[in-house]
Amino acid sequence: MENGSVYVEDGRIVSVGEAPTGVSPDREIDAGGNVVMPGLINTHHHLYSTFARGFTPPGTPATNFEEILEKLWWKLDKALDADDVYYSAVLALMDAARHGCTTIIDHHASPSCQEGSLDRVEQAFRDVGLSGCLCYEVSDRNAEGEGIEENLRYIRRCREAGDGQMAALFGMHAQMTLGDRTLERCAAAGLSVDAGFHVHVAEDLCDVRVARETYGKPIMERFVDAGITGPKSIFVHGVHLGPDAIEQLRATDSMLVNCPESNMNNAVGTAPVLDMLRHGVTVGLGTDGMSSDMISQARAMYLQQRAQHHDPTIGFVEAAESLLLQNRDIANRIFADARGAIVPGQLADIVIFDYVPFTPLTADTLYGHLLFGLAFARVHTTIARGEPVMVDGRLPHLDEAAIRAQCAERAPAIWQRAAS
Repeated sequence: MENGSVYVEDGRIVSVGEAPTGVSPDREIDAGGNVVMPGLINTHHHLYSTFARGFTPPGTPATNFEEILEKLWWKLDKALDADDVYYSAVLALMDAARHGCTTIIDHHASPSCQEGSLDRVEQAFRDVGLSGCLCYEVSDRNAEGEGIEENLRYIRRCREAGDGQMAALFGMHAQMTLGDRTLERCAAAGLSVDAGFHVHVAEDLCDVRVARETYGKPIMERFVDAGITGPKSIFVHGVHLGPDAIEQLRATDSMLVNCPESNMNNAVGTAPVLDMLRHGVTVGLGTDGMSSDMISQARAMYLQQRAQHHDPTIGFVEAAESLLLQNRDIANRIFADARGAIVPGQLADIVIFDYVPFTPLTADTLYGHLLFGLAFARVHTTIARGEPVMVDGRLPHLDEAAIRAQCAERAPAIWQRAAS
């Protein structure tokens, strides 16, 4: 649509098309011929990873995925205190707003300050103005079942708030760090509050190996038997899932989130997401803590699939639709308020790109503009829940300089604790 208007009231889209007559809006935003799109959705993030930027763990470099976890991520998350949790989240969310992302499904861990940690992450979402779904990463790596109570506490608290800005899932790390007793406790706890689950699966071959050698089952079968699959559950990565596991995802209507940049960064492989999509599995896209730039994930998926399969005919449509359509489906299974489209009744999550196309922009050419134009364009305005949270590169309701200064002050102590 050219020269149209979007009328927003009480955080929702009321009309799209011609400007409504007889209405005097409190505020008008002129998009100036630029591209207007629904707010982007990130279906798997680790906001706590913010302070990893520039950090080099001491000792010899990690040579495999297990060592990456042990030397970097399990050191960093354990080094965070409650204020670090807040500042890591708020800084990453500011960056998300600058990239046009208005809804984020986060997967949190901070073993040294579990209780109440999700409240600090939520405060960051509310301060920035974005929508979030939170969970705590249960594992046995420090103590059996650590994080179960924080998940339950936050799920109940989130539902009591009931304002729709925040949602909750029951989080777990991965089956390789979950003993049978803990997995059973997680399933019982999550199902007792009718929660979906959010868990990594087959990110690396070590996860598949542990499932078979320690528990005597294929990896997805262990989750199916525990009862945590289903239409509200998110499984992340799936790099080493075979045909049987893909069928189990489809049969249980479970969701899979692909994180192509992270998979390449950790050298774990390429997820068989095209097979999953052909099989009818919902496959979304997430950043996995690598950044808050969602269009870069779609572009990475597109390029990675073509390079992996040596086929220039694949990946283009699938990558764009994972970002724009499948992520929307995932969010709308989890949040009460519909989002991801500029239509009446939807949440007013809207992004204005500083991008005036010089070739025709139509429904048929949108994906090309997305992956080869908008991927490099600046976001001018991000509107979340009807409120402009980022305008011309600035978040006017936040003291950004003070937040960045506080992060810079905290980072050396975090690095010192992580290196010890």
